[in-house]
Amino acid sequence: MKGDGGNLMVADPDPKGLPGAAGATPASALVWDRRYREGRDGWELGQPAPPLRDFFSHHPLAPHPPGRVLVPGCGRGHEARLLAELGFAVVGLDFSAEAIAAARQWASPPGASLHWLQADLFDRQALAAAGLDPASLQGVVEHTCFCAIEPQQRPAYLQTVAELLVPGGWLLGLFWCHGRPDGPPYGSDPGELAGALAQAGLIKALWQPATNSATGRQQQPRENEWLGLWLKHPSP
Repeated sequence: MKGDGGNLMVADPDPKGLPGAAGATPASALVWDRRYREGRDGWELGQPAPPLRDFFSHHPLAPHPPGRVLVPGCGRGHEARLLAELGFAVVGLDFSAEAIAAARQWASPPGASLHWLQADLFDRQALAAAGLDPASLQGVVEHTCFCAIEPQQRPAYLQTVAELLVPGGWLLGLFWCHGRPDGPPYGSDPGELAGALAQAGLIKALWQPATNSATGRQQQPRENEWLGLWLKHPSP
C-alpha cells in the first residue's frame, strides 16, 4: 500500500487476478483505463449526479460528526468530493488507474477527509489494507458502478456493501434500470433489484424513479434512473 497526500494505491497487484474478484482482472481494468484515456467515458457528467446532489441537500444522512463513506467505482470522483464537502470521511475507490489519476487532478475541498484507493471492490485484502473492514462504514454511495460490473457479480457487490456497513448504515444509489440486454451499462429491473437488495439484508427506506436527472439522461424514459436508500438492519 502506498499513500501520497491522501491518495491510496494498492501496489503490485497479482497478475493472475484479484482475490475474490468474480471476473474482475487487471486485464479488464486496462479496458477501463483505455476508455478514460480515449475520452470514451460517456457516463461522465462533470459534476455529481443531480438526483444524488439534490437528495443530500434535503436528507443529510449525517450524524455529528459525519462518518466514513465509500464511493465504489468513483471514476473522476465528483460524488466523493461532494460527500467530503458535506463533512464525511470519504474513500473514492476505482480499479482503473486512469480514473484515480483523473480524480486526483481535481482540488479537494479545504480541510476535507478524502482519500483515493486504486483497488477492486472484490479484493478483500486490498479493502482490509485500506481499513475497509466489515462494519467500518456509515454509508456507501452508488453511481455507475453497479451497472458497469458484469451482472453475475451483482450478488457479490451487494454482499460486500452489506458487510462493510455498520448496523444502521446506509446504501444510497442511483441505479440504471434500462431494459436493453446489452451493456455496460447493464440494466436492471426495478422490482428484481429491490428483491436482491432485500435479500442482501438491506431494508428499503426509499425506492422510486429519479427526478432531475442530468441533461441528456432526461431524454431517456424517466424510469431509467431509480433512486434508492437502503438501510442495514440496526441490530448486528
